[in-house]
This record gives sequence, structure tokens and C-alpha cells, in this order.
Amino acid sequence: MYPWFILSILGMCFMVPLHFLSVEHLKFQKKYGADKGNKITGILGLTSGWGFFIFWFGIWISPQPRLSIPFLQNPSFIIPIINFSIPIFYLLMSVPFILIGAWLGILSVKETSLKVAETHRTDQIVSSKIYSIIRHPQYFGGLLAHIGISFLLSSLFSLIFTPLVILLNFLVAWKEEKELIKEFGNDYKDYKEKVPMFFPKLKKQKENIKK
Repeated sequence: MYPWFILSILGMCFMVPLHFLSVEHLKFQKKYGADKGNKITGILGLTSGWGFFIFWFGIWISPQPRLSIPFLQNPSFIIPIINFSIPIFYLLMSVPFILIGAWLGILSVKETSLKVAETHRTDQIVSSKIYSIIRHPQYFGGLLAHIGISFLLSSLFSLIFTPLVILLNFLVAWKEEKELIKEFGNDYKDYKEKVPMFFPKLKKQKENIKK
């Protein structure tokens, strides 16, 4: 009934196994050698990373029923070019989620580099600034942005499927950590014990980010 939405959901799910392969650096290095192994995982990382985002974007914008809370529909902001209305309440509610989500994503890339974000391969454990209060700021930021954009676009199915989106992000983060333990051993285990996976240490947030 809603083929583009279903395709986006299935596509996002299909990217998860590819992502699993993209972080198995030691396995591919052992099988094909360091250079070739890293190239293979790099290609898998780019494919799964951008594919995951593109299908996630599709979940937001694909045709689907609109979220409609009767007493919150007016007043509305209308975008003339596409004749699309956004209830002011939805707009105000979505902005903090989107801004905080984008901020977390930018900070994570700034701290690790775009190359690491794309290839899912790092040479060291990053535990400074934003990574001192949360282990996966990019995924947590993506989840916040997902909620905000879903409200902004009144995407009902996108909101309904939020638990699945959370699960997919958790699986990706879980697999990354499993491989990081193989690569960095007790150093990463110690980092895991000190820093939460998805929910930041709010009390120390401002102090750690400024360091």
C-alpha cells in the first residue's frame, strides 16, 4: 500500500548486515592482507553508511499517512512551492530534536574525522570531548533527529517505526563495539565501563566538551 516506505524500511534493514561486515577489519585483513582487507571494509563502510542514511531519509519523506493531532493542527506554516503545511506546534517541538541531533553528529565527526565516519575504521580509541560523555553520539543524534524530522513532516509511519529505528542503530553500535574490543582489548572495555552507550553523562557534559 505504501511501497516507497516499505522499500525504505527494508533497505535500512539490509544495510545492517553490510555494516556488520564493514567493521570486521581483522577478519578481512587476515584473509586478504592489510591493504586489500582495509579497502574491502572501506568500500563496505561507504556503501552501508550512505545506504543506511539514504534509506533512513526515505523513511521520513516517503508517502505515508500524516500525523494528525486535531487540537494541535492550527495555526500552520505553509510552504507555498510544494503546498505543504506544518503545524506551528510540530515545528516548535521538532526544532530542539533536530538541532541537538545535528550538533551531536557534527561534534562526533569533528572529533573522529569524516574518513572514520565513512569507513568505520579507526586507529585509536577516541575518548575526548563528546566521546567522554557518550560512546555513540552520532547514532544518538540520528535518533533525536529522526523524532524531530518525523514530527516536522508529520510522518506518522516514521514515528510508529521509531522502535525499529532504535533497534537498528543499537545493533550497528553493538557490532562496532564487539569489533573494537577485538582490536583494542581491555582499553576499550575500560572505556565502555566509564562512558554510557547512548545516554550522555549530563552532569559532566559542559565541563568535558570544553576541555
